[in-house]
Amino acid sequence: MAEKIKCFIIGSGPAGYTAAIYAARADMKPVMYTGMQMGGQLTTTTEVDNFPGYPNGTDGTAMMEDLKNQAERFGTDVRFGMVTKVELSEKEGGIHKITVDESTEIEAQTVIISTGATAKYLGLESEQRLIGGGVSACATCDGFFYKGQDVVVVGAGDTAAEEATYLANICSKVTILVRKDYMRASKAMQHRVNKTENITVMYNTEIDEVLGENVVEGVRAVNNQTGEKTEIPVTGVFIAIGHKPNSDLFKGVLDMDETGYLITKGKSTKTNLPGVFAAGDIQDKEYRQAVTAAGTGCMAALDAERYLGALE
Repeated sequence: MAEKIKCFIIGSGPAGYTAAIYAARADMKPVMYTGMQMGGQLTTTTEVDNFPGYPNGTDGTAMMEDLKNQAERFGTDVRFGMVTKVELSEKEGGIHKITVDESTEIEAQTVIISTGATAKYLGLESEQRLIGGGVSACATCDGFFYKGQDVVVVGAGDTAAEEATYLANICSKVTILVRKDYMRASKAMQHRVNKTENITVMYNTEIDEVLGENVVEGVRAVNNQTGEKTEIPVTGVFIAIGHKPNSDLFKGVLDMDETGYLITKGKSTKTNLPGVFAAGDIQDKEYRQAVTAAGTGCMAALDAERYLGALE
């Protein structure tokens, strides 16, 4: 027999836990399945200095544990597991069927999707080892820690250009490594990069290795045309080659843009199906901050509560 619940939350980042807090306080008795990375992307960040309420900053993993404890205090049933299949109803008041770990079946009146997005990395062993030790995929999150230091940005699109110009206001020198002989960024963003004195762009250049044992001490870059290798002493490496929304489960069912981000209606968190809501980085490719994700988590719970209220 399938378990029957009011509110099912998929994913456990700031959006999921905030949705859980609001849903639990509204007596919706939410059940959350965390996914394989409990706490989401924030657990890969060592220090969080820009989330309100932590005057001295906090550790990313510790902050997610705080949010989990708060959600559980109000009665959220937090479970470790992976949603492997969904059958979402197209009817108003319909029941959504969810399968967890290919065996557990749950029927829910509302579903809040907060599966987030995964930052793309280069895949180098040295890069993976130093994530949180100087390698980052978010300049807005971590740039402050490199004030007055030299850093590298990897990427060629608008994201890389934006990260570089943001970092240029904080860091002594920013070097952008571009794999091809041109940038894909918009002309406006390229002009901004070119006008910024402490930004240098190296074309036809890729990272061969991130240098350093426990923290980043530099990168070894290689010119992919000549094979010439150069060591660049830096303390921070920002990978800006994009994010992949974790939306494969909903392909062909929920409306999404060409890159896979779920589309929500207007200023709400409503998807194209009744009773199904999306919050956090799964539907936000613009801001991608913990605090904005938390805000949409609150919105999703309120939208779900109002949806259930209208059915009564």
